[in-house]
Amino acid sequence: SKGNVLDPLDIVDGITLDALLEKRTSGMMQPKLAEKIAKQTKAEFPEGIASYGTDALRFTFCSLASTGRDIKFDMGRVEGYRNFCNKIWNAARYVLDKGEDCGQNGEAYELSLADRWIISQLQRTEAEVTRQLEQFRFDLASQALYEFIWNQYCDWYLELSKPVLWDENAPVERARGTRRTLVRVLEVALRLAHPFMPFITEEIWQRIAPLAGVEGKTIMLQPWPVAVEARIDADAEGDIEWLKELMVGLRNIRAEMNIGPGKPLPLFLKNASADDQRRLQENEALLKKLAKVESFTVLGDADEAPLSATALVGDLQVLVPMAGLIDKDAELARLNKEIQRLQGEVQRVGGKLSNAAFVDKAPPAVIEKERAKLAESEQALANFTEQHARIAAL
Repeated sequence: SKGNVLDPLDIVDGITLDALLEKRTSGMMQPKLAEKIAKQTKAEFPEGIASYGTDALRFTFCSLASTGRDIKFDMGRVEGYRNFCNKIWNAARYVLDKGEDCGQNGEAYELSLADRWIISQLQRTEAEVTRQLEQFRFDLASQALYEFIWNQYCDWYLELSKPVLWDENAPVERARGTRRTLVRVLEVALRLAHPFMPFITEEIWQRIAPLAGVEGKTIMLQPWPVAVEARIDADAEGDIEWLKELMVGLRNIRAEMNIGPGKPLPLFLKNASADDQRRLQENEALLKKLAKVESFTVLGDADEAPLSATALVGDLQVLVPMAGLIDKDAELARLNKEIQRLQGEVQRVGGKLSNAAFVDKAPPAVIEKERAKLAESEQALANFTEQHARIAAL
């Protein structure tokens, strides 16, 4: 009656701007405010409200259910969790596409490092989600679930499963172990997510459950997942974290040096411990496939490294030689352009902060923001200048 609320069903099903205006300005307690409400509605929802679905809205409310503070509802969060629903759906399609030999009838299988890692992470997630739900912290429970499904299962594990499933020479037991893990971890994750997202989890579970060797008519009647401490594998977690750091470091180097993702990279490794060398040897095939690494060379203390871009994985230095990998002239031109832009930005913001009139009149928050902007631009300028010098020396 005040024109300042949204009908949850309009977020679930969607609504046109005209219908939304009609709903928000009809039967108002103070009709004189109708014009103001209409103006605000047009500004906030110029095309009406898209259909986000029930699960996305439910998950949004759970994620906002913090204690002791007022929450400003943000439609962007609903859109983000609709993307989360899509992520789960796409992951399920990938898993279902991998075939039906998932060890559901007790066939022999072998678990890879990545399989052991995701199973271990699942145990920690089961324990954390359960702990937070028991304390009625739906926000923290949904956060733990989101982190596991999106970042660990979808972003990393699905990627790490591909080399095994693509390898036509891989033992049958190893490929079966990966398919088994893909299916069973997803099935448990769906049960964890079911209280938050009942519809998509039921739909996917009906297709996944038979492959996971699970019987039942509905996910609603399945037991709640319970963590098994014996399945927590600290060694696998440590090895995969090392692998992830190495791959992220290589991705950053490719981005900074403008090297295409498909171009094979020769790697030099300095300060490699025995553990580093073991991990490298055990995961060499995976790195060559996923990170497009061409070769590995471990340098001794007395060995001289070529001019390289560097990433750090703990004490290990991962070196990518720049000679031959980039178009030197094109990269120098690009860097010159960035350096000129940043020099102009540093000069502009620095001049503003050295202006006494601005500093005296501007609110402290604005001044602090400008100082942060200046520091960020100066750091970026230093990085680009150093990079320019390294490439010019090639």
